[in-house]
Amino acid sequence: MYASTKEILEKANKEGYAVGAFNFNDLEFLQAIVEAADAENAPVIVATSEGAMKYLGNGDPFRGARMAYEMVRTFADSVNVPVALHLDHGKHLEFILYALRTGYSSVMIDLSDKPFEENLEGTKKVVELAHPLGISVEAELGKLAGVEDNVSSRESVLVDPEEAKKFVEETNVDFLAPAIGTSHGAFKFKGEAKLDFERLKKVKQYTKIPLVLHGASMVPPEKVELANKYGAEIKGAKGVPADALKKAIELGINKVNVDTDLRITFMAELRKYLTENRSQIDPRKILGAGKDALVEIVRDRIRFLGSNGKA
Repeated sequence: MYASTKEILEKANKEGYAVGAFNFNDLEFLQAIVEAADAENAPVIVATSEGAMKYLGNGDPFRGARMAYEMVRTFADSVNVPVALHLDHGKHLEFILYALRTGYSSVMIDLSDKPFEENLEGTKKVVELAHPLGISVEAELGKLAGVEDNVSSRESVLVDPEEAKKFVEETNVDFLAPAIGTSHGAFKFKGEAKLDFERLKKVKQYTKIPLVLHGASMVPPEKVELANKYGAEIKGAKGVPADALKKAIELGINKVNVDTDLRITFMAELRKYLTENRSQIDPRKILGAGKDALVEIVRDRIRFLGSNGKA
């Protein structure tokens, strides 16, 4: 069933677990995400980036937003678990407006690279546009290092808990993504992961709203190894350690963004299948190998986050 992101995350906040927000760009990823959520009886959030909007619309982001909504709505209406559609990292107002006009469940306004007051005022305006439509809003404070889709930063600036309190009070934003030391992409850490849990604890204490962890893929080493075995060059890829992610959830993270894990898994299994089946030309079988692997990793992540059985 097509659902409200706010309702999904408020329940997670109240009961102390996290819900996966899984990015998709095409039919196979969407099929796998919804199938996995249904199998685990779990609420799920599917997300498009601005780039995914353009891709789905063959260069036209408004057409892509409509396509995303219709696809997700069709799949959501075929299952009994809550399925929400979210715009991830909305950097441009036009893309946010496309999502609002087409019926997304929630949007993210990402002005984290701007000065605090500019971020606050811009977020407030999006909240004023979205809330009358019943659409919830996510914002981000601090900056994550790394590169992923339309998000790029060479530095990481951690969130100020006092600023987070003021930001939430003045914007009336529904969810907040605080920068606590994670990074976008497959190469998250050069050494040991260092997440600032005390900072996270204070942000939760001061805001009390559902919090979001970006750059939260764990980057499964077995899939990295498989991909490299069949010709990829992603040696050294490193994600968020399982124990660190568990602790972050215990301290108040309720939405965990997962993209890199899915990309690596799909690509690894695709490379393997094509190498072992050189005469295969049926795209359904080729892409199906990747999709089947996606179902399993999404189910694994749902169980890890604690949202299985929470539909």
